Amino acid sequence: MNKQDTVAVVMGGPSSEAEISRVTGTAIADALTEKGYQIERIELDPLTLRSRLEACGAKVVFNAVHGMYGEDGRLQCLLEALHMPYTGSRMLASAVAMDKVVTKKFLVAEKISTPDYLIFGKKDAQDLQRVKETICRTLGVQTVVKAATQGSSIGVVIVKEESGIIPALEEAFRLSENVLVEKCISGRELTVALMEEDGAPKALPVIMIAPHSGSYDFHSKYTKGATDYLVPAPLTESVTAHVQELAVRTYLALGLSGVARVDIMLDEAGQGYVLEANTVPGMTPTSLVPKAAAAVGISFPELCEKILVSAK
Repeated sequence: MNKQDTVAVVMGGPSSEAEISRVTGTAIADALTEKGYQIERIELDPLTLRSRLEACGAKVVFNAVHGMYGEDGRLQCLLEALHMPYTGSRMLASAVAMDKVVTKKFLVAEKISTPDYLIFGKKDAQDLQRVKETICRTLGVQTVVKAATQGSSIGVVIVKEESGIIPALEEAFRLSENVLVEKCISGRELTVALMEEDGAPKALPVIMIAPHSGSYDFHSKYTKGATDYLVPAPLTESVTAHVQELAVRTYLALGLSGVARVDIMLDEAGQGYVLEANTVPGMTPTSLVPKAAAAVGISFPELCEKILVSAK
């Protein structure tokens, strides 16, 4: 694209992940400015976005909005109506990947290995004791309770004792009408970043996530020094290939495009289990996708430029 054209980096917005999004958006805007692009930084207001884009003469949008609007398909729908090219996955794929319940159904349909699970809806929130008994009977006590439509580990609780099940459900139902409960997989937590290359997804080096607390929760994810990231992950060639294949299959099954990240648990036997996909992963110089890119010699500004030129 022409570097004289205005690139609108859209960030923030009304979601619970707005502050994290602003950090991502600022880093991207700085990196693209360093590469010589004309950048307009826009704080997302769904009611005024169209006029803001028209006022600055933007030719393309770099989507840096995490969570609501940025990852659930709503921003994509607006931009497609405006015939405005943008980075990342399309409207439907974004909506599917944002909803953990819908994602789970796609994974199961495509026979992609994923943890055993239960799904609970709005009516179930009226009788959490019954829900707890169903969880214990079907999955056991050690589970992961997830609000279906949140990101950045918001609304995710790792339950280790029976007394923690109902509080975890209460928190998840506070954030989402639907709740996903998964059997807890004991092992190593991995993530695989993917980029499109000649129209096909290419897996970058696998990253192993090692939180000091033992749980990769919101605190471990966003507190400096709370987690170690090993890239490339210390895995055998065969296990690395297995994990990357799961990530690529997930990317294709969900119909993703651009840059994405797939989170996977690896059990003690070397079997991977897909947890979820992120369509607008964090993009600061210390985020996971840039770490994976750096492992193959791609600098942060170069990565941002590669993502930008993939906009469609």
